[in-house]
Amino acid sequence: MKKKIWTPLVLSAVTLLALAGCGAKEEDAGSPKSYSIAISQIVEHPSLDATREGFLAALKDAGIVDGDNLKVDYNNAQGDSANNLSIAQKIASEKHDLVLGIATPSALSLAQNVKEIPVLFAAVTDPLAANIVTSLDKPGGNVSGASDTNPAAVSQLMDFIAANFPNVKSVGIVINEGEENAVIMADLAEKALAAHDIKLVRAAAAGTADVKQAAESLVGRADALYITLDNTVVSAVDSIIQVANEKHLPFFSSDRDTVEKGAFATVGFKYYDHGYQVGQMAVDILKNGTKPADMKVTVPDKLDLILNLKAAAAQGITVTDEMKASVKDQENNIIE
Repeated sequence: MKKKIWTPLVLSAVTLLALAGCGAKEEDAGSPKSYSIAISQIVEHPSLDATREGFLAALKDAGIVDGDNLKVDYNNAQGDSANNLSIAQKIASEKHDLVLGIATPSALSLAQNVKEIPVLFAAVTDPLAANIVTSLDKPGGNVSGASDTNPAAVSQLMDFIAANFPNVKSVGIVINEGEENAVIMADLAEKALAAHDIKLVRAAAAGTADVKQAAESLVGRADALYITLDNTVVSAVDSIIQVANEKHLPFFSSDRDTVEKGAFATVGFKYYDHGYQVGQMAVDILKNGTKPADMKVTVPDKLDLILNLKAAAAQGITVTDEMKASVKDQENNIIE
């Protein structure tokens, strides 16, 4: 058998290959960790979509980038409760580092089915009433997140209506009574309006197909229109805007995105920022190992009046200097 003769040139080449191999191993060992996140969203509409976008933006800003070191399993229930349950059960059977529920039905279903990994929620009106958590300050278990409702926002909006629309004696609300979050907010609005001797008139809409008819049923029975963070109703809000514009009825909503689409006013915030806040919680969990049990449930604290001047013109509203003066951030929250 011939012996292999290792010349200096060959030895040098082998040495370089060995060093390159060691370098590759060290680079692999130091490569960033990859993550897997599942998202369950009850339905698509601007506020919920903006929440998801803000959530992913916060992750990206922390170096956790979708398509790079992050795999996102996005699921949309299309407003169907059976789909919502199936999605939660599917996610529970998979391996993820964290899951996010956007809107009350999705968050509740995840909280009930996913027990082994961290669960965060966003765009939830009242996580206590919905039995998603048992405490806002120290949730316990594997679930925490951010509520998108500060009760003060509802009362401030109703106070704005009473102060600036003296001819409004009744406010009509299109509502899906099956959405607990919508019922909670409607009750808050009714109580706040009652303090000004203004009635809240309800028109039921069990599905998106019912929204326009419900809005039309309020014509002649209500002097203004209002909707809550009602996923069913917001998904078909264009039909309410149409009725409000045709009948010159002031239209108030509970979210900025609907005002940007054509409602006149709200007291609120940007859902993108809301989602970003929850995304920062996710970063804390993924990178620092923080437990949801120890993470306080937050609520929006930067509330402001938001006005749409084009919507005002379409609905026959005269926007006074006093109304504009009520807006703190006039550059961003008076929409022209």
